[in-house]
Amino acid sequence: MSAQEIQRETRQQTPRQTAQADTPVHGYCDPRFAAVREAFTANFRERDELGAAVAVTVAGETVVDLWGGWADAAGTRPWERDTVVNVWSTTKGPVALCAHLLADRGLLDLDAPVAAYWPEFAAAGKEGVLVRHLLSHRAGLSGLREPHTLEELYDWELTTARLAAMAPWWEPGTRSGYHALTYGFLVGEVVRRVSGLRPGAFLEREVTGPLGIDFTVGLPARDSGRAAELVPPPARPARQAAAFAQLPPAALAALANPPVGTEQANSAGWRAAEIPAANGHGTARAVAALYGVFAGRGTFGGRRLLSPQAVERAREGQGRCRDLVLGAGLDGETELGLGLWLSGPRGSYGPNPRAFGHDGFGGSCGLADPEAGVSLSYVMNRMGPRIADDPRKTALVDALYSAL
Repeated sequence: MSAQEIQRETRQQTPRQTAQADTPVHGYCDPRFAAVREAFTANFRERDELGAAVAVTVAGETVVDLWGGWADAAGTRPWERDTVVNVWSTTKGPVALCAHLLADRGLLDLDAPVAAYWPEFAAAGKEGVLVRHLLSHRAGLSGLREPHTLEELYDWELTTARLAAMAPWWEPGTRSGYHALTYGFLVGEVVRRVSGLRPGAFLEREVTGPLGIDFTVGLPARDSGRAAELVPPPARPARQAAAFAQLPPAALAALANPPVGTEQANSAGWRAAEIPAANGHGTARAVAALYGVFAGRGTFGGRRLLSPQAVERAREGQGRCRDLVLGAGLDGETELGLGLWLSGPRGSYGPNPRAFGHDGFGGSCGLADPEAGVSLSYVMNRMGPRIADDPRKTALVDALYSAL
């Protein structure tokens, strides 16, 4: 999630070529899911799409794999089959998968204190914070209290040490408050303490490598040439910028310490760092495969990674509430499972209230519906202004369920 776009009162759109009604769409779409293709094409025609991809799996098989538009703001580089893009907080789903893999193997107890694995974390009254509180954004550590620069965010040891030392903003376990950037360091450090690997390397060893999934936390230099350029969302009215400045400290810490926008996310420094809450890079095909592990009740591509019981645990509701950080940007109460958001009565991930997934700031998403056996991923480079439920994403989700 980006705070920089939210804060600025005025900004010009990056110059680019406007998507035309006849933007070609490439790839494969099973005829049963023609509605998804139609919605994807309509995003270019009606919703000012620049470059994007969508993928759907059913029972572990890819039934939609489409891409189109431009990978750069100027409209000179076509979006290709292997174009990757930063998916912001859609990264959090794969990071949660890492924790659930360890828990399923008996190496991590989600009901144990975090300090049982990370002793330094017990400082400042956090000895009772449980692992499940990290996964459900209920640890009270939505953002750091002391100023934290972008360069410091790139320093894993420094960032995790400051999180271990700080006092919570609210009583842990009582309410959810979105941990926009800190989530990845908190869950990721537990993964590292248990497995010896940071989440990016653990995910590669256990999931993306064996299954050939084109997704990384951060972006290896070898892949920089196929990365899409992120384009900022429209400028927000001055009144919204003023309202942002009045957010409570826990929310401002989450969204603006440090401020991160598309300029930073397009930089070599951001791409080289490991920020497991916000800088996963991949294709839509890859994201659909990762969320497909949850949709397949632990199985994907003929390989079992999680037990069905572990998938059920991942979508255990942790209590509905108005999010302490995102409350003003979301309509009413929401509910988190252990690492992902539940579709619930909002229908963010389709009509099944027990479907679950995660949106990334600006529009991307990953969705898993074990009852239907489907996963969906949408990735793009033109950022929308919404925190969640971008209209382009919603059109694709609606189209998917109309075809089931």
